[in-house]
Amino acid sequence: MKLLKKMAARAVLLWPLACGAPASGGGAAVEPIVDAAVDGVLDVAATDQPDTGVQIDVVVGDAAADATKPSGTRPNFVIFVGEAIGWTGTSVQLDPNVPSINNTEFQTPNLDEMAQNGARFSHFYAASPRCMPTRAALFSGQSPARLHMTFIPADASGAAGNGTVTPPTTVTDLPSTTPTIASYLKGGGYATAHYGKWHAGNTAPEKYGYDVSDGPTSNTGPGKVKTPNPVEVYGMTDRALAFIEQAVKDGKPFYVHISNYNARDTTEVTADSLAKVQALNPGITDPKQIGLIAGGLDFDINIGRIRAKLKELGVADNTYTLYTSDHGGQDNWSNAPLAENKGTVWEGGIRVPLVWSGPSIPAGMETAKRATTVDIFRTIATLAGLNVPLPDALEGGDLTQLLQGDGNALIQRPYEPLVIHFPHYDHDPLGPASAILLGDFKFVRFYQGNLLKLFDLSKDLSEKNDLSTQMPDKVAALDAALQAYLQAVGAQMPVVK
Repeated sequence: MKLLKKMAARAVLLWPLACGAPASGGGAAVEPIVDAAVDGVLDVAATDQPDTGVQIDVVVGDAAADATKPSGTRPNFVIFVGEAIGWTGTSVQLDPNVPSINNTEFQTPNLDEMAQNGARFSHFYAASPRCMPTRAALFSGQSPARLHMTFIPADASGAAGNGTVTPPTTVTDLPSTTPTIASYLKGGGYATAHYGKWHAGNTAPEKYGYDVSDGPTSNTGPGKVKTPNPVEVYGMTDRALAFIEQAVKDGKPFYVHISNYNARDTTEVTADSLAKVQALNPGITDPKQIGLIAGGLDFDINIGRIRAKLKELGVADNTYTLYTSDHGGQDNWSNAPLAENKGTVWEGGIRVPLVWSGPSIPAGMETAKRATTVDIFRTIATLAGLNVPLPDALEGGDLTQLLQGDGNALIQRPYEPLVIHFPHYDHDPLGPASAILLGDFKFVRFYQGNLLKLFDLSKDLSEKNDLSTQMPDKVAALDAALQAYLQAVGAQMPVVK
């Protein structure tokens, strides 16, 4: 109990300073919310990890692997976001120390090539196990907990009639006054565009700093149809290619966000991709599973088209491209060996791919440093090198030194632990939950029944061995840090009925 009070007091004292801390590079370093070794209970363990990829039918090589930023030229940025792509939902092996994640069913050769010539992260986490919260966090660099965007519009409360707690009602439209990556870069002279799935509310992306977009799209695409793909996976890429060409012609740096729609079955993929993955996976007959694999190949082909155009236009050397996902896969087979899937705070719902290539990023770089969706904004801001103040509410850390090959780089954030706040009923029968990750440990509080769980992810990747009864001091310390964070950002909480 003494330790819990000490942790909570320290966290609360640090947070008022952290929330208004100066941007990276713009003042004193921000002190983490949690001391890494409070009474030896919260020791942060470093675990670096690597990998290789499969090479087939690659569209374009990475000219940016060993390039440096041209003098006086702002770098360009292209973000690719997959829909419900799990940790093992590509053919990039994100963690070489876990052979079982080498998923040969998926074929993403351009992503493989991008990883081979850039950086891959084995411990990257989506900001939420649901799409809208993660997308809002990516655009804004703020956590879903701070934004109060913790669920989706279909049922804004994530309510369950038989549940014992009442979830909060979530915000379903990112406030148009929210600073975003687009508004930040546009203020520095960038041409900005968003194509594909928006799903951050009903307000047009142009209100958030995008010069052009497909509108405030959700799962139905700009045409509001049941199955946007395969038409849109090519259509949004065509529009992005034209935008990039025009930006280069105009001599402007550009930021393009390309977000794919999910392929839910074989009706949402091209015939060519379907035939190829069926030939490679004759044992898979489930249309949902083979459709997801073929849809991944369709998106990969279009990633290759974008990267080929960058090379053709002579800007590949000065362009950062990154790929990630909004949350884990719909089904566990695309997340295994991680536990569970989308709509849960288990690893299968939140651990996703991150592959990042570009100027000064070493080829074949592999890192086990923990990072998250909200880190992307601050990192892009640093890489862009603009003399523009960062938003005060920015939560993420700066991955720049890490991306440039410094494996010991300290990623400073306004807080040290990573928190995933998901106070809603969804795919987990255990109900609403919040998770905190620090060092090797992950602590989860399930609000229904006040259930607490603790896992050592370095030894138990599949979260099968609950250590909560064996390590009560660790549970108390992490629970205190979790509560301090949620209080500091004004998170909405579920209420016992």
